[in-house]
Amino acid sequence: MSEELWSKSATDLAERIRKGDVSSVEVVESHLRRIDAVNPIVNAITVVLAESALEAAKKADASPGTGPLHGVPFTVKENIDCTGSATTQGVAAFVEAMPPRDAPIVERMKAAGAIPIGRTNLPEFGLRISTDNPLRGRTLNPWDPTRVAGGSSGGEASSLATGMSPIGLGNDIGGSVRNPAYCCGVIGFKTTAGRIPHASSLAIAGVGLAEQLLVVEGPMARHVEDIRLGYEILSGRDIRDPSSVDVPLYGTAATQKKVALVTEIPGVELPESTVAAIKTAGAVMKDHGWDVEEANPPELENVSEVWAQILTMDLRVSLELIGPLVMPSAKQLLHDLVARYRPEELAIPVVHGERHRLSQLWSAFFVDYPIVLGPTWTDIPFLHDEDIDPVSGAELTIDRIRFITPANLLGIPALALPMGVADGLPTGVQIYADKWREDLVLQAAELIEAEVGQICPVDPIASR
Repeated sequence: MSEELWSKSATDLAERIRKGDVSSVEVVESHLRRIDAVNPIVNAITVVLAESALEAAKKADASPGTGPLHGVPFTVKENIDCTGSATTQGVAAFVEAMPPRDAPIVERMKAAGAIPIGRTNLPEFGLRISTDNPLRGRTLNPWDPTRVAGGSSGGEASSLATGMSPIGLGNDIGGSVRNPAYCCGVIGFKTTAGRIPHASSLAIAGVGLAEQLLVVEGPMARHVEDIRLGYEILSGRDIRDPSSVDVPLYGTAATQKKVALVTEIPGVELPESTVAAIKTAGAVMKDHGWDVEEANPPELENVSEVWAQILTMDLRVSLELIGPLVMPSAKQLLHDLVARYRPEELAIPVVHGERHRLSQLWSAFFVDYPIVLGPTWTDIPFLHDEDIDPVSGAELTIDRIRFITPANLLGIPALALPMGVADGLPTGVQIYADKWREDLVLQAAELIEAEVGQICPVDPIASR
């Protein structure tokens, strides 16, 4: 496996192409063969862009460029505009929704020399933390096909984990790059809101408040060096996203080298493997001169509550539009979530006042603890369809993402990092820092990764 081009990092592949050690065509062909070999097992890639990718690779070889990902393939979640392929949102009604223009992040990847090689699967409209839909089918977790690959960027995570792609693009309104990264053993990076532009030329309806406040596009990969490179390529203002900004990518050194270890989450009990992973990550940071203390950021339960209130405000309106387009079990889950968070219990002005207050509290916490290490999910990947169980599905969803939602509500950066394998499944940690301090998140991720290494790519286990 170590000698196969499909197993290499995007940064390594770019360097090999740049030096002339391999051609872009060789790299693309290696990934296409890998897709042929393993995609039938996991169903992560929905559309293989073989013809256009090979054509682009030939052009890349004919005129060597200076882009940091020149000639390197990448994959794109099927709710992100990539010209020449449909932005289906995982819904049959949009199977021919061809975008007239690339999304800003796809434009930037192409400008960096990268080549789209495939589209990846997601749940309908990206509104589940598992990946399944009637249009494309179910994406499987390569470590255990009975368990979810996570969502909503589950196809992207499974594709990366199995070596079908070295780097890919997803988005995150409630952990959608971090949830599947945890489940599949890869890295998902949700940056500060506004750092990376989010826009589509195929908006289903007007952009709701939840999408404006909570959604962030982001890179996914197997190696932190690729996440860092993707972060640098994708960041910056685009006029199609009015909330996007130009902000320095790197800040000054932390005034306090302190890490908060979060080993307890109110309302749930973390698995032993998760607590062990968090403590291992903390030990690495301590070995590198950081003071490490167990401490919880402020009001975690309120953070989840306010996040859910903002999300369900939009869902309450959009369900009338999207409800007829999704399978009944998914529709019922959304209705259950909407019913759980009733607007009369927390008025809109109160919701936004709480968001502001919680942001202040967390920023003050980051002054004392510039880095926070905790769980990604609060439990192991669940069995297929448990999230749409009519009795317990909504509760399962909310419980799993109790430490995911702060990044979205507060607009702060968070990275899901694999830490090894426990009982045959990936385990990992999540790294938080204050707004615009992605550099601290990446610094911690690199230190930890250097000690624990990567667990992917992996050969998928076929369904039994």
